[in-house]
Amino acid sequence: MSGTALLCLMAFCNTICLGAFGPLLPEIGRAQGLADWELGVLAGSFGFARMAADVPTGWLAGRRLGTTLALAPVALLAGLLLLGTGGPFPVLVLGRVLTGLAHTLGMVGGLTAVLQDHRGPSASVRLNIFEFSGMFGVLGGLAVVSMLPARWGWNLSLLAASSPLLVTLLLAPHFRRRFPDERRRSGVAAPSEAATAAGPPLRTEPLVRLMFVVGAIMALSWSSVSQFIVPLRGTREFGLDRAGVSRMLGLAQLVDLVALLPVGWLADRVGRLPVLAAVSAILGLGTWGAGLGPFPFFASGCVLFGLGLAGWMLPLGVIREHTTLGGLAWRTGLYRVGVDAAIFLGPLICGFLGEGGTGIFVGLVGLVALATAAHLGWRVIR
Repeated sequence: MSGTALLCLMAFCNTICLGAFGPLLPEIGRAQGLADWELGVLAGSFGFARMAADVPTGWLAGRRLGTTLALAPVALLAGLLLLGTGGPFPVLVLGRVLTGLAHTLGMVGGLTAVLQDHRGPSASVRLNIFEFSGMFGVLGGLAVVSMLPARWGWNLSLLAASSPLLVTLLLAPHFRRRFPDERRRSGVAAPSEAATAAGPPLRTEPLVRLMFVVGAIMALSWSSVSQFIVPLRGTREFGLDRAGVSRMLGLAQLVDLVALLPVGWLADRVGRLPVLAAVSAILGLGTWGAGLGPFPFFASGCVLFGLGLAGWMLPLGVIREHTTLGGLAWRTGLYRVGVDAAIFLGPLICGFLGEGGTGIFVGLVGLVALATAAHLGWRVIR
């Protein structure tokens, strides 16, 4: 199996549990008697763990890439088993923390492997193929959990839906062989490495910093909408059950999957910045629809939300253009700090604001996404 195929299989199997968790959140709240702020802490602890682990994982991936990838399914299994106990609340939070750590190991390690092995003109497509595999796993988790009997309970349903993780556990030794910890390099740098050895010119650094901001905004929108607003708003305001919430989230994921590769192809041909400006604007509109509108706008917002998320990998592609080969793992880790901080804060803020304040927060997130799109568009025109 090729290295890229192995990474894509890992992304698929490891993200199924991420898709399965969202529709189960209302059931977790009812079964465990959790308040909204506790649901926000539970959902946000996943992002908190990723945020805390990003930089150390970037350091580890730069030196022990195979070990980083092999540890991901082990940590994920431990987290799922803790969640499968059904409580109490601190145990559930610890389980979510471990799943967040596992996804950091897999994501930072996987992105590092993709960026180190593929630095050609089709990088956006390659990054989006990796992202496609992860999103397909999320969609699979949504589909499976919606078909499981409700009498199983949320914890058993989560474990059953996440069972493809066992495939990644069995393949862990292959990661160590395919991506050895020590990168052996000859004394003379390859042309692609020599071209980047001097590092990016200083004038590119503001653009790199802007990409960190764009990534964080996209993550804040994703975590707020998919991890909190759609499950709880769909259940409380529109009377959706587990299957109905799964369909709404699955609609966004399906649109994301359909648009992901065309967006990457388009970015490689017309430029990442104009495409990124377009998807940021669409994401802002989708966030408004899903968080503020009546049901027709709620459903339409999920569609636009999924289309906007098809540009999820574009900021990292821009960063990659201005980063030396040796600094990819470190900078990828730094980038993920901002992204995962937003993943942590989105549901946490929604939970503490409650139903009354969540709409205002979501409106602000959508407004910032639109403002970012306008700024990117101005850079392109200028």
